[in-house]
Amino acid sequence: MAAYEDMIRATSQPEAPWHVVPADHKWFARLLVAGAMIEALEGLDLQFPKIEGAALKELQKVRAALVAEERGKRSSK
Repeated sequence: MAAYEDMIRATSQPEAPWHVVPADHKWFARLLVAGAMIEALEGLDLQFPKIEGAALKELQKVRAALVAEERGKRSSK
């Protein structure tokens, strides 16, 4: 047990922390893992990319084509 504790202390870093999850009860282990994942994802402060210029125009063109295709499928039913 001491070797495990030493390994965790020596290798856990702020950007890659270890989380010790007891496996006695699956529901509790899953709850702890889900909580750790949520905390990590929220800490990333993710944002949608900003699309501008030619790339935006190309996406709008493709979207219009897909919408027209979908409308065509609905009217042929």
